[in-house]
Amino acid sequence: VCQLGQDRPVKSFQGHTNEVNAIKWDPQGKFLASCSDDMTLKVWSMDRDTCVHDLSAHQKEIYTIKWSPTGPGTNNPNMSLVLASASFDSTVRLWDVERGTCIHTLTRHKEPVYSVAFSPDGKFLASGSFDKCVHIWSTQSGQLVHSYKGTGGIFEVCWNSKGDKVGASASDGTVFVLDLRK
Repeated sequence: VCQLGQDRPVKSFQGHTNEVNAIKWDPQGKFLASCSDDMTLKVWSMDRDTCVHDLSAHQKEIYTIKWSPTGPGTNNPNMSLVLASASFDSTVRLWDVERGTCIHTLTRHKEPVYSVAFSPDGKFLASGSFDKCVHIWSTQSGQLVHSYKGTGGIFEVCWNSKGDKVGASASDGTVFVLDLRK
């Protein structure tokens, strides 16, 4: 963590044993999460030198992570803060950050998962995998609520601001939009 105009970092976190693939601040800027090829997910705090949580349950590299838009200080304050992790083990995990425990393991992908994104209300999670599938999950139950198979491996998924459409980009050069309105 750096400050503009300074030559040295304000804070440096040590703990991963392999390359770090992604880092993300939580919505309040209290926690910084990191994921790595060492198959761990770590949650850091500026007021500690060691990690708050060292989460290991994935069987292969963790490619990316995303925080939910929920919890204190968000538009969804009555829902718990959740962290999603996407792994090359073909699973997505949802983590309770306060407790440091895995809430749900989402297991319907057949290939590495490259992208996850929470809906604006935090009630759903989109995941995209190299199996060409975009899955939409309930974050409360962990149940699969919608699936779409594209024509190429999915590299990125994202929600629109209303939470009724999911965009996805694929390895075959396609970009598509799923309309989730019933």
